[in-house]
Order: sequence, then structure tokens, then C-alpha cells
Amino acid sequence: MKRLTLTRKLCAVFAALLLACCGVSAWLQVRANARYEQEATQRLSSGLAAHIAGANVLMDAQGWKPEAVRNLFDMLMAVNPSVEVYLLSSDGRIVGDAAPPGELRRDRVDLAPVRRLLRGEALPILGDDPRNPAVQKVFSAAPVSAGGSEQGYVYVVLQGQAHDELAAALGTSSVLRASLWSMALVALLGLAAGLAAFALITRPLRGLTRAVREFDAEDPQSLRALGPPDAGDEDGGDEIAVLRRSFAQMGGRISRQWQELTRQDQERRDLVANISHDLRTPLTALHGYLETLRLKDAALDPAGRRRYLDIALAQSRKVGRLAQELFELARLESGLVRLEPETFSLQELAQDVVQKCELAAEARRQRLCVEAPRDLPAVRADLGLIERVLTNLLDNAIRHTPAGGRIELRLRAARDAVRVRISDTGPGIPESLREGLFTRASALGQGPREAGGLGLVIVQRILQLHHSEVRLVPGEEPGAVFEFDLSAAPRP
Repeated sequence: MKRLTLTRKLCAVFAALLLACCGVSAWLQVRANARYEQEATQRLSSGLAAHIAGANVLMDAQGWKPEAVRNLFDMLMAVNPSVEVYLLSSDGRIVGDAAPPGELRRDRVDLAPVRRLLRGEALPILGDDPRNPAVQKVFSAAPVSAGGSEQGYVYVVLQGQAHDELAAALGTSSVLRASLWSMALVALLGLAAGLAAFALITRPLRGLTRAVREFDAEDPQSLRALGPPDAGDEDGGDEIAVLRRSFAQMGGRISRQWQELTRQDQERRDLVANISHDLRTPLTALHGYLETLRLKDAALDPAGRRRYLDIALAQSRKVGRLAQELFELARLESGLVRLEPETFSLQELAQDVVQKCELAAEARRQRLCVEAPRDLPAVRADLGLIERVLTNLLDNAIRHTPAGGRIELRLRAARDAVRVRISDTGPGIPESLREGLFTRASALGQGPREAGGLGLVIVQRILQLHHSEVRLVPGEEPGAVFEFDLSAAPRP
């Protein structure tokens, strides 16, 4: 049974229940027919015993009259062989019968059913059969009076032994066989109809089972095995339709998550490869210059020694900056960073960040300016993280803008937000780098202009925590233009 499919199990249970119901129905029908026949016979012959007792003088002052009893039995056997007549004393003892010698199995009849019949209770009422102690049968009874008092009873078994023998003989007749065959045919047709109905009902379930078995998270097309949704599915449908729709949604979500995991895994692999490359270059240079200092220390003049040290320090700072960016990005992507929002003036924060970056801009002979209206609304965000965003964007612009260039930080109101734009006059970002500009793997790629390291990725993650994102605005200015929005603080 464990190896059967659900459809086969349902069909087997249905067939068993159908056969059981047919058997119970047949048994109830036979029993009901028997009860009906008993009631009809008893009701039809209810006055038979009274007629016998009134039409024949069965007893006088000396007792029962044997001659009258024999005449009575002979007459009844000739008229209706299925009845059996007995004469009972007042205590139920059988004092007269028409049974052949040795056929009588009991010498006394219980008078309780007789009294119930005489009181007119509901029919059928079954009483003892003197010739068969194992069964009870319908009967007719009437009191026999003599001298003005009841002296006994006429007890007539309406379905005697002759009736039982005839019923047994007819039990194997063609009529009964035809009835049994018709019942079997009805059961067979019901079984076939039920199995067909189960097959139709469980067909969507079989299709769903096949789709679940063939589902492959790496292949979104495997969900096509479910087929298009039915018209009723949109409004709910039956349980199988709801299950199919839920599985399709779950499968699609799993497939998308699997593709996202695959993409992230590939990005992680590319990131490791790019980090290895970016770390190897400055570390190799750092190692080379330090080794040169060690080997040529006595031969180098102070200016040459200082130049070597400056190059080594620059490479060391580059490695340190990359390590710090990796650490910050790991914290942002781990979900451990929690915002601490507060209301502050973005204009004042921009002035502070610009002042911090002015020395680096002046060293490169660059102009760094801020443009912001006086009535700019305050924003509500994490002050430390937004300072990190502005610092990264300005540092990125300073490093990629040539000497004599211009870097501008512009603020303006935009609906319920403040829009921040940082532009420079550098060479811009090549088209090949724009698509993956804010992804980890592409951020470390090399090109005519590097994508900004991990700084832009950190900026994007911080702004995503604030339900915003940084955008590259192409084509408006000669260099690179980055833009993002911050929600304005609600006015008191």
C-alpha cells in the first residue's frame, strides 16, 4: 500500500467503501423486505386466530375436545399449508398441535409477545416457533374461553416450516440471481464512474507532482510544466489550483534567489581575484622600493632616499585604504550596521566635508566649491554615514580630476527630499564601466579610468540603508556626475 500513488490509494479506498456500502445496502434491503413481509402477513392475518377460536368449539367444561382440534388442523392444512396452529394453556404450555411426531422442539410458548399482540402494539411482533427454537416468527393469537373465562389461546404461526422450505428453494431461483446481478452491475457502474471522477479530480495534482519532480532551480523554464493558470485560479480556485499557484510563486522565488546567489558567488570570485591583483601591485612596488633602499642605502643621496620612501608610503597608504574599504563594505553587507537617524543641515555638513578635502584639492591645484540655497530644508539621516558618502564621492572626484580642474558639490530641494550632485571636469567614466559601476567585482576592475575602487560600492550600500541610491548622470557635463536624494525632515 505504501508504494501506491495517491490516486491509486483513493481509488482503492473508494472501491472498498463502495463495496461495503453495496453490501450494507443489500443487507438492509433484504432485512427491510423481510420486515415488510412479516408486518404485511401479520396485519393481513391478524384476525385468523380469533376466527378459528370463534368458529370452532375447541373446549367445553371437561377440557379440550380432541375431535374438534383434529378437524381444525386438517382443515387449515388443506386451506393454507404455510400456517401452523397450536393450542396453548393459560400458562403457555402447548396442549395441541399439528406437527408430525418428533418435530416439536419446545413444549411451551412465551406469552409476553401474545399479550403485546392482544394489546394492539405496533406490528410486526415476533413470537416463539415451537418447531425451531433458534428463530422467532410472526403469529396470530386469540384467547379461548369456556364457562365465561379464558382457558387458553389459539396460537397460529403465520410463516411455518413449509413457508421456510419454499423460501429456501426460491432463494436460488432466477429472480434472485437476476436481482444480485443487477445489484452487481450497478455497483460496477458506480465504481467505474467513481474511478473516472477520481482520475479527473486528481489530474491537476498529478501534473503538479510531475512539475515538482522536474523542477530545477537553475532552469526557470522548468516551471512551464505547470502550464498556464486556469481562469478560476486568479479568484482563488480549488485547493489544488491554490497549491499550484503557490508552488509556481515559490519556485519562481527560489529560481530568482538561486540566480542571485549564483551571481553573488561569481562576484565574490571576481572580487577575490581583483583584490589579489590590486593588492599585489602596490605590495610588489612597496617591497621593491624597500628592498632597493636596503641594498643601495649607502649609495643613495638624501633626495633619492626620500623619493623612494615617498613612493613606498604611497603604496602603503593605497593598501591600507583598500583594506579599510573592504572592512567597511563587509560591515555594511553583514546587516550589523544600524542607522542612528537625526535631523541636521545638509548644507553645513557639506561645508565641513569640503573644508576637510580642500587641502587635497589645493595640492592638485583643483577648485572645490559648494552651491546650496539658504532655504534648503533639513534632512533626517545618519550623520556619520552621510558624511562618509560625501567624503568618498569628493575623494573619488579629486583623485580622477586632472590639475586645474573643477569639482562642484551642488544641493537643491526636490519635492520631499534634498538632491545632492557632485560633478567634476575629469575624463569621465567609460561606457564599458558604467553598467557594473556599483558592484563589488567591477569596482576593482581596471580601465582608462578606474571605477573608483570600493568607495562607490560603500556609497551605494549606505544610501540603500537610507532607502535611496546613487546615480551616474551621463552626458550633462564633461566629467563624471553623481547624484542621490535624501528625505527631508518633517517640519514641526
